[in-house]
Amino acid sequence: MELTHFNKDGRARMVDVSVKADSEREAIAEGRITMRPETLDLVKQGLIGKGDVLGVAQVAGILGAKTTWQLIPMCHPLILTGINIEFDLDESANCVNIRALVKTIGRTGVEMEALSAVAVAALTIYDMCKAVDKDMVIAYIQLVQKKGGKSGSYERSIK
Repeated sequence: MELTHFNKDGRARMVDVSVKADSEREAIAEGRITMRPETLDLVKQGLIGKGDVLGVAQVAGILGAKTTWQLIPMCHPLILTGINIEFDLDESANCVNIRALVKTIGRTGVEMEALSAVAVAALTIYDMCKAVDKDMVIAYIQLVQKKGGKSGSYERSIK
């Protein structure tokens, strides 16, 4: 397999996508942040001192997707056509499950943008709740599905 992010001298390069055709691209990523039951209850009731945890995390996750190219050195700046982030409060596992859907029409995929959206949303939840719970754990950030592009579709088989 050819490694596309290295030049002839073995140094990092940004892949040239100018010869690729635009196509619809979509990626879904998921992750979770586990916390104490009392912390989850405070999030659910809207009683965290810093404000609306999930509302702020929603906006932060969207911003995370939009600025992925500024964080990951070889990512291209993309015009994203849609971003949606959903939260599921799972009281049986004491966690907030995070799911991000990112879409574009372009020459490269949006997997990294979806993963970044989940990571930044989780980090924001951690930041907003750390005053009451420093034992939180961010885990299982993973690509669930992607559509479009030369490599076609992908769906995670390991859950």
